[in-house]
Amino acid sequence: MAKPLFESSIKSLPLLGRGKVRDIYAVGDDKLLIVTSDRLSAFDVILPNPITDKGRVLTAMANFWFERLGHIVPNQLTGIAPETVVTAEEREQVAGRALVVKRLAPLPIEAVVRGYVIGSGWKDYQDTGAICGIALPAGLAQAAKLPAPIFTPASKADVGDHDENISFEQAQARCDTVLKDVLAGTGKTGAQLATEARDAAIALYTQAADYAASRGIIIADTKFEFGVDAAGTLHLIDEALTPDSSRFWPADSYREGISPPSYDKQYVRDYLETLDWNKKAPGPQLPPEVVERTAAKYREAYEKLTGRSLA
Repeated sequence: MAKPLFESSIKSLPLLGRGKVRDIYAVGDDKLLIVTSDRLSAFDVILPNPITDKGRVLTAMANFWFERLGHIVPNQLTGIAPETVVTAEEREQVAGRALVVKRLAPLPIEAVVRGYVIGSGWKDYQDTGAICGIALPAGLAQAAKLPAPIFTPASKADVGDHDENISFEQAQARCDTVLKDVLAGTGKTGAQLATEARDAAIALYTQAADYAASRGIIIADTKFEFGVDAAGTLHLIDEALTPDSSRFWPADSYREGISPPSYDKQYVRDYLETLDWNKKAPGPQLPPEVVERTAAKYREAYEKLTGRSLA
């Protein structure tokens, strides 16, 4: 195991911002260095304990999916080694956990695809018989597989805030407004980009879920992020189909009517639910056994899904 990295400190490049997990630096005017830390967030709060190797697992898994699903939609990768854009003293911080990517204009939505009735979708279905306004058959049990995957976009919140589910029409309107200047002269509208993102997200989820099933993993739901270049071409950006952005269930322990055990950070959420904590920053310290078990779950998910060992 590598030494945990809670926060990167790359002095040779301009820091553009820090998300819940990723630190973003400028590489010239047209590229970014994205460093995936070992930070863990739960209930939209960054917890104080790093999860050893989490950033390396997320990066390796995202690269696996970028390669496997690249025929569906272009992605952010440039093929440039991260070690070549930082100083020798900074290479340890980026080794195995960073990407040099194209600098693209992000769509102002989370592209969420759900294949099963779980989480907030289960609560919504119990209340309304629908998920995010999409009517579903009556009588579905918790964790039931949907007749077909559904696209349920969300607004993108700032760090510490909550994403909010929005309708597809609202997603189109947000993209029209935010991307108006970016798309000027391309012949495309933000509404068209939202439609392309929806179609790509469902195709990505469907092919990934079919593959994962062959490896004994159910992908219950996931969220993608997309960006657009100056020509108006949609790209898959950020991460893809990792335990941070997806709900992974071991197929051999899945059954309807319960919330199945999970490879994602649900294990940490379940622990936090036992505490007297108001789900606001600062987050509580995690016991060593919870940190170790979470690290093992991330690594196991990667190895089972890809058939590879983490280098």
